[in-house]
Amino acid sequence: MTGLDVLAPRLPSPLHEVRDERFGRRGLRLLLKRDDLIHPELIGNKWRKLVPNVEAAGGRALVTFGGAWSNHLRATAAAGRLLGFPTVGVVRGHELADRPLNPSLTRCAADGMRLHFVDRSTYRHKSEPDTLAAILAAAGAQDAYVVPEGGSNAEAVHGCRALGVELRGAAEVVAVACGTGGTLAGLAAGLAPGQHALGIPVLRGGFLEADVQALQERAFGARTGSWSLDDRFHCGGYARTTPELEAFAQDFEDRHGLPVERLYVAKMLYGLTTLAAEGAFARGTALAAVVTGRPSA
Repeated sequence: MTGLDVLAPRLPSPLHEVRDERFGRRGLRLLLKRDDLIHPELIGNKWRKLVPNVEAAGGRALVTFGGAWSNHLRATAAAGRLLGFPTVGVVRGHELADRPLNPSLTRCAADGMRLHFVDRSTYRHKSEPDTLAAILAAAGAQDAYVVPEGGSNAEAVHGCRALGVELRGAAEVVAVACGTGGTLAGLAAGLAPGQHALGIPVLRGGFLEADVQALQERAFGARTGSWSLDDRFHCGGYARTTPELEAFAQDFEDRHGLPVERLYVAKMLYGLTTLAAEGAFARGTALAAVVTGRPSA
């Protein structure tokens, strides 16, 4: 397993029920799938997405992409340090190269990641073959293994399928926050017939359904499993929150003693609670919420 066994991941991740009257009075059960406890540094879906890509890289340098506060860059850099392979992070924003590194990028650099900054226009075209080749050449990473922004590719989708397998028979509906869609794509494929995967996008735009389907087609050859998206709970877009979301997250923490990551997990839990209040689920339904991350230290 390319040395991955030495990291001692907690798999399958814990699943436990919480008592919450907002669900209980409607005859619903709420379970938390604690993927945030898989590994202290490769948390949640970061483990599930990165592991198959690390194996595919076969020891080559791994190059990936993200913004200045990217959790994906941090997880990739940590994986490189823990497993002894080189990493290159292509960072959106050429102007950032002339500024002191923020705490997130400082951590990436401390973990041995070589940072390469590109202007925002070039970054937008990073998936185009010519632009990608130019970026890799400028970063001195022509022979590196490339992982897309957010870590979502066919390998990652296969890795996230195990999440669905772990949840077979546990709940009728499984909810997960969505950024690039890879976790939802794999989760839905791993669930058993009769189970449904619900994605809560954290970005604005309404484009994610096509992306999830494309990921499934690349990974499995066709749209797979039962899944849907509800894009009402992004709270303004990526990395944005609202006072209402903050109040909800603080209340959930107080009720259940669970630190709630605000940019993904809070939006998913808020969406699930709102849907329950709207009567979206039949009495007797068990709902599983995937906790994909935890607040940054």
